[in-house]
Amino acid sequence: MKNTQNKYKKILIFITFLVLLATPGLAQDVSDLKSMSLEDLMNIRVTSVSKKPQRLLDAASAIYVITQEDIRRSGATNIPDALRRVPGIQVAHISANTWAITSRGLNGQFANKLLVLIDGRTVYTPLFSGVFWDVQDTLLEDIDRIEVIRGPGASLWGDNAVNGVINIITKKASDTQGGLLSTGYGDEQQGFASLRYGGKIGNSAHFRVYSKFFNRDNAVLASGEKANDRWDTLRGGFRIDWDVDNQDSLIVQGDIYDGETESNASTPILTSPFKESFNDESEFAGWNVLTRWKRVFSDSSNMELQLYFDRTERESAMFREDRDTFDFDFQHRFKFGERHDIVWGLGYRLNHDDIRNTFSLSFNPDDRYMSLYSGFVQDEITLIEDKLLLTVGSKISYNKFTDSEIQPNARLLWKLHERHSAWISLSRAVRTPSRAENDVRSNSMVSASVPFPSLVSTFGSDGFDAEELYAYELGYRFIPSDSLSVDIALYYNNYDKLLTVEPGAFAVETTPQPTHFLIPFIGRNEMDGEVFGVELAVDYRPVDWWHLKGSYSYQQVQMHLNRSSLDTVSESMEGATPHNQFFLRSSFNLPGNIELDLSPRYTDNLPSLKIDSYVELDARLSWKPLKDLDVSLIGQNLLDKHHPEYKQSLIAETGSSEIQRSVFVKIEWKF
Repeated sequence: MKNTQNKYKKILIFITFLVLLATPGLAQDVSDLKSMSLEDLMNIRVTSVSKKPQRLLDAASAIYVITQEDIRRSGATNIPDALRRVPGIQVAHISANTWAITSRGLNGQFANKLLVLIDGRTVYTPLFSGVFWDVQDTLLEDIDRIEVIRGPGASLWGDNAVNGVINIITKKASDTQGGLLSTGYGDEQQGFASLRYGGKIGNSAHFRVYSKFFNRDNAVLASGEKANDRWDTLRGGFRIDWDVDNQDSLIVQGDIYDGETESNASTPILTSPFKESFNDESEFAGWNVLTRWKRVFSDSSNMELQLYFDRTERESAMFREDRDTFDFDFQHRFKFGERHDIVWGLGYRLNHDDIRNTFSLSFNPDDRYMSLYSGFVQDEITLIEDKLLLTVGSKISYNKFTDSEIQPNARLLWKLHERHSAWISLSRAVRTPSRAENDVRSNSMVSASVPFPSLVSTFGSDGFDAEELYAYELGYRFIPSDSLSVDIALYYNNYDKLLTVEPGAFAVETTPQPTHFLIPFIGRNEMDGEVFGVELAVDYRPVDWWHLKGSYSYQQVQMHLNRSSLDTVSESMEGATPHNQFFLRSSFNLPGNIELDLSPRYTDNLPSLKIDSYVELDARLSWKPLKDLDVSLIGQNLLDKHHPEYKQSLIAETGSSEIQRSVFVKIEWKF
């Protein structure tokens, strides 16, 4: 893997030189959303709910949009930090390089019911089900918006879009013309820099290239000692947008990256002292390329064809994985009569992985080809023009482990007024098994016993079924005045066939040596449950120079084991979700080109993880001495020297890290 990483680093350095050699002097970035009125913001076009552009006010879903202005003024340095403001989304640091992120409960390092996409490319891993958040990144200044659906999106996006969809959409190349240099340093953010340049190719095409590097320091243990969980990444990429003619457009984009993380880890061994502790240095690298062709037939009819290839490599003491993903996606939208707006599509995805097994974690087989076939259709029916819309549709897919899955959805939108809309939805969604739940053996603990030591192991099962969700949602959006907007959603989620870990038959193993007792646990579908709650988002501008954005969420998790279950740990997820979360950002535009942003937040306690509730504060002070130069002082987690937010995964037993107070300076220059 070292040779591969060296190859990636050379390519990244070449991309950086391309940026540096580009000729400056082109147009500056387009203006952001900071001058928009609240009504304009409600009219932002979103695409994640219906796979077509529609006003946020007309979306029959609990969707929240993080704009580029939100990202800029938050002082966020990564995508997880930018997501903290979304109601119903739980973002929790596990370590300096690891997060637990989910929508509407049931969180974990590999939260397996949240689908994440970057420009239409899914970054959900089928190995463990979930997202490796340390890999998912881009130039934050190039993000146009992040559309966050809380609740099922499976009827359009397919398997695993169960509790939500995070769709990260970057700007067109034409909107990132000219140069951008951003750099900074702090006590935790120990050096970061990014460089981007955009230009034109002929009269109808635009391009940009970028390179980015950062180094994050270790977090600490509860004792205050360093946790050995630093994180650094070098990344680069490009995008080309070509308007071929009045009907056709083409996008080609790609990224390449190389990084390292550390963690305090321990693995079981079959001889005394039965556990080995060490500092695990993990390496990851990869690249991807995506192309999308769009043809517009009319204002109400178009088609898109998207292809991408994604290569990922990851190596640690626990395992090594090399994964190749090829994805094909086609969709077509057209009007049928006066009342029907139809979107349909077909998709195919091929995954191939090659895994290096270890004593701690092994897969059988250690390489697999997995195909996913899918198709969807959705019809938006106008019942009363400009008043009542009914949307019905379903996704049908075929996967390696559970064969066919059908995921229907029905949504009703009532436009009470040009500033008021209400909606209701009913959905079914499934979370299909991962490689781990089907093929894994995880050795978690060895203890002394007579006459042989005892090894506790967890096994996957080829009989593991898809987890099911039936979701019921109700929402209301309104703009009571030019300075206030309110968005509220209520939901009730009913889950079936959830994962449990059941004891298996006691055995004696002679391989590997020494001979030992085996105490097995097997993944089964022996739990159901309910999650219900309310989510509120408020946007208020009392005066032109002061902007308030707040969110609140309440959720209740109730899990129930089947009578046949002997699981003793899975119900504990009830106490791993905060009942209450609150976020507020108060933004001031002060004289002298000064901006001040204060962002307090509250997260309730997590009793099953023995984590107390906490209040934190992020702050940003920015000054523009010149039109194209911005100097910012940013503080994160300012109220505590350090505090825990979540606990590490069971994949590797590690000490719990605590996130520290941090301060850093950022300088941004546009040229």
